[in-house]
Amino acid sequence: MLKVDVGGLTERLGVAIQRHAARERGEEPSEREVQEGLRVTLSELGKSRAAEKNDDVDEADLPDNIKELVKLIRALRQQVAEKQAELQALAADRDMDPDIKQARAEALRGELASLQSALTAAQMNLADALKDERLSDDQRMQAVKLSMS
Repeated sequence: MLKVDVGGLTERLGVAIQRHAARERGEEPSEREVQEGLRVTLSELGKSRAAEKNDDVDEADLPDNIKELVKLIRALRQQVAEKQAELQALAADRDMDPDIKQARAEALRGELASLQSALTAAQMNLADALKDERLSDDQRMQAVKLSMS
């Protein structure tokens, strides 16, 4: 059963209303307040699922170096998705000062580019590691499948 926590939504809505009222009075939020409004968090259930997510990798019949690369690829994909979500949330924020919004967007794009570069490098390292003659075809397929999930 899916549970929706509306407590966080209500809190964020209240903060947004306060920010809007402050802007109408001519007050500008600090950069820290803006960053606080863009925070992405995982619930305890999400954190436990994230930890369990690599159980299949740990149980796989693969060398440790390949397991670590698969875990790294998964972690980088997750971070890329989070940065993309932050960028989308930033683009949707109509209350933010345009200059602050632009600066934050540029910073997020830079972080996203770095993460994507790291992901590409990890995928290339995995491809190189899979060329090892000691691996069976099944192990190669398993590693590729695990890195894609």
